[in-house]
Amino acid sequence: MSTPLQGKVAIVTGGARGIGAAIARRLAADGAHVAFTYQHSGSAAETLVADIVAAGGSALAIRSDAADPAAISASVEQVVAVHGRVDILVNNAGIALMGLVDDFSLEDFDRTIAVNVRGVFAGVKAVLPHMGQGGRIVNISSTNALRMPTSGLAVYAMSKSALSGLTQGLARDLGPRGITINNVLPGPVDTDMNPEHTEFGASLHDFMAIKRHGRPQEIASMVAYLSGPEAAFITGADLLVDGGFAA
Repeated sequence: MSTPLQGKVAIVTGGARGIGAAIARRLAADGAHVAFTYQHSGSAAETLVADIVAAGGSALAIRSDAADPAAISASVEQVVAVHGRVDILVNNAGIALMGLVDDFSLEDFDRTIAVNVRGVFAGVKAVLPHMGQGGRIVNISSTNALRMPTSGLAVYAMSKSALSGLTQGLARDLGPRGITINNVLPGPVDTDMNPEHTEFGASLHDFMAIKRHGRPQEIASMVAYLSGPEAAFITGADLLVDGGFAA
């Protein structure tokens, strides 16, 4: 089995379930020591660690609040205390709060920005003192950064669009240090938060060239590629994995 990430140290935020769990499994299968954060899914986190270890991999689960910069920094320091460095950061933690503009509270606006944008920036700042040449940062954005065909998700779409500007700017900052940063923009993905076989899930296929939800493993494969040696010349990019949702 190919292990292009053998010995690398990876952190995945929001990694206990769904896309994050698939990313953690894939990076571990590719040879990385994987640490992932979670906030509420303690049972799922324990199961994921056990599965990765049983498969011969290395995993560490850390309870942390993705909206709290101090908690984010503490998580990074915990990983560094074990492994001495960070080679890969995947900013996967995110929330999608829905509501029309008349009903969407400023508190929900601030919470969305705190997790989806400020938390990403805080994570990058926390890992940089421990990340050297060849470092990889991957942000999980959304195809809704480019196309929002339904109402009620304006603030979510804005928060994901913000990652594009942040990533392009940080690519300039980090390129001279040998570190790449990119966004992966998933479309609808079949998880417990966005199941395919519901009326809403099926309605999304009308917007897509490939008439199905994506699989978490399909997002994880793009993250693994961007985290590996073959992606050394890719930075500041938005990479759609959305079945043609934004085409």
